Amino acid sequence: MAVDLGSLISGVKEAITFDELSDKRIAIDAYNTIYQFLSIIRQPDGTPLTDSKNNVTSHLSGLFYRTINLLEHRITPIYVFDGIPSHLKRRTIEARIRRRQEAAEEWKKAQEKGMLEEARMHAMASSRITKEIINSSKELLSYMGIPYIQAPGEGEAEAAHLTRSGLVYASGSQDYDLFLFGSDVVIRNLTISGKRKLPRRNVYVNIELNRIVLRNLLENLGIDREQLIMLGMLVGTDFNEGIDKIGPKTALKIVKERKTIVEVENYIKEKYGKTFEIDPREVMDVFENPEVVSYQEEEFQKVLTEPKPNKEGILEFMCDKHEFAEERINKFADKLIEMNEGPKQKGIEKWL
Repeated sequence: MAVDLGSLISGVKEAITFDELSDKRIAIDAYNTIYQFLSIIRQPDGTPLTDSKNNVTSHLSGLFYRTINLLEHRITPIYVFDGIPSHLKRRTIEARIRRRQEAAEEWKKAQEKGMLEEARMHAMASSRITKEIINSSKELLSYMGIPYIQAPGEGEAEAAHLTRSGLVYASGSQDYDLFLFGSDVVIRNLTISGKRKLPRRNVYVNIELNRIVLRNLLENLGIDREQLIMLGMLVGTDFNEGIDKIGPKTALKIVKERKTIVEVENYIKEKYGKTFEIDPREVMDVFENPEVVSYQEEEFQKVLTEPKPNKEGILEFMCDKHEFAEERINKFADKLIEMNEGPKQKGIEKWL
């Protein structure tokens, strides 16, 4: 599970427009973004988009059209993919697999009963990312000329590192873990903004583009980043389960009054009769000293400028292989080429 900080963010969450991100680089958490596409881009009964060979294509649709939308706003996206997960994440991964299997079973039951909205809700929860989905995502990005980075470990850690290094303006993700990894600026809803229907209700809400600045968050909460990590550990992160019955607000109170991990450990043992299931120092180290790749500006420029769009490759991959409508793909592929080579926007590298 990603760390739950939602109730603590409202005071510093800032609604912005795409134009405010114009001419900026953003490191996007690829797994988080692809998962969102797989969850949202579905048919009414929850069935994902597929080609005739039953290959899931929802993520390809999202990556193609939403990435071009970012480019049209002169935003430079850099997708960051996860590498080898920490051994501490094994339990989280196993729990996610179980939850998705359970959701898939509920989806099937709802379909059989003709309960389309219920089916769609369970279908979204059953979404899973496979190696095939990751490989096809990278292949499409390559044809589009969109830079991506393979992180050695956590993609969020790499995105946060790029932000802290000043190589990108912000990290893009729906998860709040980026703050624990130290991302200076986080953009939420970057690829899913727009109107969305609330589950089981005939109500639509507008999903706004949000910016959250880590410095402002810490000042608003009255803590430092180490305390924020301890807060996350109390609530639960991808690397530890957290302490039962302690929510974000209680966790904030605890870390404001007890500023070291030893003090926190002693307090929860005395107050709740609980201990962390693993050494919290090990979890702290994951966030403070993650495995990342560092780039010099010249190296990073090559990452950004070497990929070039390949229209023939796009059409063959999207239309011939995955059966997207050629007329529409061709139209947007032309837009991509024009943005890369047009006289007013002389190459994506000019935006950086």
